[in-house]
Amino acid sequence: MPAHLTLETLKADVAAGTIDTVLTCVIDMQGRLMGKRFHAAHFVDHVAEGETHGCDYLLATDLEMYTVPGYTFSSWQKGYGDYVHKPDLSTLRRVPWLPATAMVICDILDHHTHEPVPHAPRTVLKRQIERARAAGFDPMMATELEFFMFEAAYDTLRDGRYTDLRTRNRYNIDYAIFGTTKEEDVMRAIRNGLHDAGVPVECTKGEAEVGQEEINVRYADALATADHHAIVKNACKEIAHAHGRSITFMAKYATDKAGSSAHVHQSLMGADGPAFHDPAGEHGMSATMRSYLAGLLAHSTEITAFLAPYVNSYKRFTEGLFAPTKSVWSTDNRTAGFRVCGAGTKGVRVECRIGGADLNPYLALAAQLAAGLAGIEKGMELEPESRGDVYQAGNVTEVPRTLRLAADALDGSAMLRAAMGEAVVDHYVRAARWEIEVLDRTVTDWDLMRGFELA
Repeated sequence: MPAHLTLETLKADVAAGTIDTVLTCVIDMQGRLMGKRFHAAHFVDHVAEGETHGCDYLLATDLEMYTVPGYTFSSWQKGYGDYVHKPDLSTLRRVPWLPATAMVICDILDHHTHEPVPHAPRTVLKRQIERARAAGFDPMMATELEFFMFEAAYDTLRDGRYTDLRTRNRYNIDYAIFGTTKEEDVMRAIRNGLHDAGVPVECTKGEAEVGQEEINVRYADALATADHHAIVKNACKEIAHAHGRSITFMAKYATDKAGSSAHVHQSLMGADGPAFHDPAGEHGMSATMRSYLAGLLAHSTEITAFLAPYVNSYKRFTEGLFAPTKSVWSTDNRTAGFRVCGAGTKGVRVECRIGGADLNPYLALAAQLAAGLAGIEKGMELEPESRGDVYQAGNVTEVPRTLRLAADALDGSAMLRAAMGEAVVDHYVRAARWEIEVLDRTVTDWDLMRGFELA
């Protein structure tokens, strides 16, 4: 798409004065863009083909940027040194919603060896892609990202302690054209801004809860999909902020509202075309697809912490609100944790419906690839399809209902430890358990309302 820049076109834009700022962005543990704003002239002369640096605590903090104790890679004892931020010039692009600005995604390298940092989210995904390619496959993926838009700006809501959350729309606008017209000042800016930034947006639509929206980006290779996802989230927030509004990607912002998901569609391409398709197979599914899906199911509990990384994430798993509670598969059935879409066509694929909008796309995609590849490597047999209302299904694997359960499953996952490395899994187990520790010692509004007078 035309918004992608080469280093030469960037130099020309800098010389012409149309770009004066370049953002160098790494991906943190939460899937957010972190980095620096360079004067564009300095970037093209000294950074673009070289490197910049950033504190290694960017891979050892929580959502609030607190320096979490207990990590092996980064700590006060190790002095919180630097990592290298190495620009991936294939991601260089304009940022149309910011004046005269371009951005590039950087890989995180060790300061001394210049080897990829193993627990950096982009590295974790790249290594699973390498595994797939070594087996003769190119992983293809897409995410459907849901969110809520609110009338007030971020600072206004924070200053009011989020007690007056009024969505832009006051009723369910699922697929509604007039309803979504009320949000079109922001949503049109998001679609056009992302398109002009080289992110291939397909569409936006109203979703199935009051004030909820969804944005869809074209199916692509796994790394591009994760990069697009991270850019989309940042763009949505920045563009909403510019319009005096706010957007949340929390998995569940209110008890009585449906949550926001990040469904992940996935398939493999082989040397001869779509490796998931076999016209003679049930639903057009190949043996490769059946084993891949069997791997997802067999390891679904172990990978959930990468799909639902926070305590709040698990409040989304509620019956009757389109979030799955059972790790089973079905065709075109939105009550199942894994849905087979495009049955009988070359586009047959798996949709994982477990992940929330708060997931880190690099880690979520990597975990699913690791599980699916394990299924292929072991020639796993796919269990029978579930049908009907899966919420009512018995004697099947449940989606973990708490982060505690998911963290324990992640910790005990021999599959993920073999695929990602012991130290990487330990790092993210620590992240999950820190979230639990913070909750366990925090007095909430629920505590006060329930116990202040009545206890």
